[in-house]
Amino acid sequence: MSTLPTRTPQEVFADHGRRLGTGDLDRISENYTEDAVFLTPEGVLTGRAGVREGIGRLLADLPDADWRLTPRFAGDVLFLQWIAAGSAHEVTDGVDTFVFRDGLISAQTVRYTLTDRTA
Repeated sequence: MSTLPTRTPQEVFADHGRRLGTGDLDRISENYTEDAVFLTPEGVLTGRAGVREGIGRLLADLPDADWRLTPRFAGDVLFLQWIAAGSAHEVTDGVDTFVFRDGLISAQTVRYTLTDRTA
């Protein structure tokens, strides 16, 4: 019996970015474990359904945004600082943490301040 090689955190994150670009919440959530936790200041969402809800909120806050990411990997953990600008809103203080397990995302924290876009 052969097993597929496990993806590295960097490979998972690159694929996550591609899937985010599609806006397809089902495809995006497939990069998460079945028991994933998605933590925000508003509360904890669980499982792939929770991931779809949390990512759905983020994408709704910043539709068609231009993203700038600064990732820092350490083993199975990623600290991500980000900024994003959409047509009406922007974020200049986005911070996420990802924890990877078995080639998938098992936990993610998300925190950002949504403000009206300045000219």
